[in-house]
Amino acid sequence: MTDDSVPVMVKRLPSFEGLTLPGYATEGAAGMDVQAAEDVTLAPGARHAVATGLALAIPHGFEIQVRPRSGLALRHGITVPNTPGTIDSDYRGELKVILINHGSEPFEVMRGDRIAQLVLAPVVRASWLMLDELDETQRGAGGFGSTGVGVVSPFA
Repeated sequence: MTDDSVPVMVKRLPSFEGLTLPGYATEGAAGMDVQAAEDVTLAPGARHAVATGLALAIPHGFEIQVRPRSGLALRHGITVPNTPGTIDSDYRGELKVILINHGSEPFEVMRGDRIAQLVLAPVVRASWLMLDELDETQRGAGGFGSTGVGVVSPFA
């Protein structure tokens, strides 16, 4: 544990036996790789909540975001459909990673495979301030695609 790390309490469930705790692959990695604690075959288009064998107690004021592994997405079309998934600080059940197979072939998840990344992130809670009017901006109410394609921002 480095001086700037935040301790996260973890409970190993029986299905975790023989696996390793999520960890950073390199010094500069933002996400920790997490392993599957079960074998499952994902048919094309199928989804499954893959067990990890871990339960967490995330400190208040933080969340853990579950993100896809880029190699699985690129090579096999395997991703996390609700990216990033959020694990709230008050959840105490088993951490499961929802995977979906966007590929054209069945994909086998084997126990011990690295299936996703976990990113510990601070949470800032919002409060609402009701107004009759909002301030004006250059974009205004322009929605999806309203800033154009290939347009260079004068602020760049």
